[in-house]
Amino acid sequence: MKVFKNIFARIWACWGLISFLITFLLIYPFFLCSFLITNKIKSQLYFNTISSIWMRAWLMIIACPLKISGKNNFDSTKNYIVVFNHNALLDVPLSSPFVPGANKTIAKTSFSKIPLFGLYYSKGSVLVDRKNEKSRAKSFENMLDVLKENMHMCIYPEGTRNRTDQPLKNFYDGAFKLAIESKKEIIPCIITGTKEAMPIHKKFYLLPTKLTLTFLQPIAPEGLNATELNKKVYTIMWNELTTK
Repeated sequence: MKVFKNIFARIWACWGLISFLITFLLIYPFFLCSFLITNKIKSQLYFNTISSIWMRAWLMIIACPLKISGKNNFDSTKNYIVVFNHNALLDVPLSSPFVPGANKTIAKTSFSKIPLFGLYYSKGSVLVDRKNEKSRAKSFENMLDVLKENMHMCIYPEGTRNRTDQPLKNFYDGAFKLAIESKKEIIPCIITGTKEAMPIHKKFYLLPTKLTLTFLQPIAPEGLNATELNKKVYTIMWNELTTK
């Protein structure tokens, strides 16, 4: 039975990749229209809307239905730093597109070099080379600019995918320093199902799985330093993950 499951998962991963590429090419002309919109927020909101339509369609095609809850925790008059747990590559198309409102996410520079996709990827991201100190410093300033432009900033505080057997890895302080510097509230978001759909220790593997995004209540940075805010957000997300 396990052998057949593994065979199916590799076949389904092939279907996932093929359908991803086909649907990407279909939405690409609509994505290019975002560059015709001169207002930064409206351009990014249009881009995020196109992304959410694409991802909804693709997730349906690969039989990974997505349930979203907690959008009511966003105040439409505010923008936030949204932090996510990170278990699989599948987390990436779930995060930014489904955050209510215009937003960008922090992302590695390497993917920006892929033909066609690189332009799309760069539009939705603040790019950073984590191995380069100057790039990291520049990305922090760029994230502050995104927040000053009244857009949300999406961050994975674990830095990379969680390869441990624990619900969360330790968080880096970047997101929390950003919150204190910008005086913006943090909204934690819990992603579930991606670990089962695309297990971290199995290559080219995908299974149909129900996925969820749960946005939690905002957390204010006032009165806390970066370490204290880090610990507070970590504890809330840990408790949410371990009680599901």
